[in-house]
Amino acid sequence: MATSLTAMTARRAAYLARLTPSSSSAARASSLISRRGLAGAADHHGPPKVNVWQDPMSPSKWKEEHFVIVSLSGCGLLIFGGYKLFSGGKKDNGEKLVEAAQ
Repeated sequence: MATSLTAMTARRAAYLARLTPSSSSAARASSLISRRGLAGAADHHGPPKVNVWQDPMSPSKWKEEHFVIVSLSGCGLLIFGGYKLFSGGKKDNGEKLVEAAQ
């Protein structure tokens, strides 16, 4: 990292030394801004990803965000279902109180 930073600084210094004194300060300031180009932002690898509801039986084709949402929802349902199963579910005390009062 330090060597690449040193090399970048040396390149900028050499470029600034080549600038003529008649060039404007705006041209010199714009030369200090690093440009990334597109940096491969639109470079897709593999098959295109689809929404969960378009192909629900193929998790490998899902978008990453949808996979995370479905996975976390499924884990939450399993934990909540296990809790309800082992805690005995809902106790319906309302009907028993009415029967006992009569």
